[in-house]
Amino acid sequence: MKKLLLLVPVCAALTMTGCSNMNTTQQRELSGGAIGAAAGAGITAIAGGNPIWGAIGGAAAGVLGGYLYDKNQKSN
Repeated sequence: MKKLLLLVPVCAALTMTGCSNMNTTQQRELSGGAIGAAAGAGITAIAGGNPIWGAIGGAAAGVLGGYLYDKNQKSN
């Protein structure tokens, strides 16, 4: 249990510092992937499927959406 309590803040610190030097494309792709994974898992769970597959599909669609949104914003 003590290892788990130590692991949580270490993972949180690595997550925060790992995203600090990202450019806008990377930020938009990461945001899209996270939102897509959450939405995909939620929709699949409600529909009675396996949330893991919904999260994977949602994340892929979200990353693609974030990439396309970034390219659209940069072309304007």
